[in-house]
Amino acid sequence: MRRTGLLGRTGGGERPGTSRADDFREFAAARTNQLFRSASLLTGGDTHLAEDLVQETLGRMYALWGRVARIDNPAGYAQTVLVRTFLTHQRRRSATERPLGELPEPAQVLGDDVDLRIALLDALGRLPAKDRAVVVLRYWEDRSVEETADAMRVSSAAVRTRSVRALAKLRDQLDGAFAELADR
Repeated sequence: MRRTGLLGRTGGGERPGTSRADDFREFAAARTNQLFRSASLLTGGDTHLAEDLVQETLGRMYALWGRVARIDNPAGYAQTVLVRTFLTHQRRRSATERPLGELPEPAQVLGDDVDLRIALLDALGRLPAKDRAVVVLRYWEDRSVEETADAMRVSSAAVRTRSVRALAKLRDQLDGAFAELADR
């Protein structure tokens, strides 16, 4: 029985007449937007950092592209690499963060949907990195508890606990924002 390959093709490797680089370009073109959306959520809307995370993720994927035939779900694996890259970045960054004397100005308000989106991204951005990763993986990526635990290299119980606590923090942060938006 032949399994479906990387992008829906059957067989175990590259298509005849295509190179490893061509196959990777096709994969990257198909997955970059989804990776960027996930990275934007993980970074709390920091598009520059999200772009860096996607670029690093794709670089890591290219480095192991020759062995990709052994990966059952390369797209899922790329998401896992993205989350691990984000968590590694957060660990490194925590040693170099410096507080600011003044807070930046809030974003301009454009409409109800935009207001809600901004409120959600702002609240998500205020969560600790691991809580944010759990929320994005579980509720944005719609991954199971076990898949999330595997991506984050923690136990399933830790994911469940962190999910409950992260959602509670989001509710607390958004309570005023939702009441404000509902009054309009």
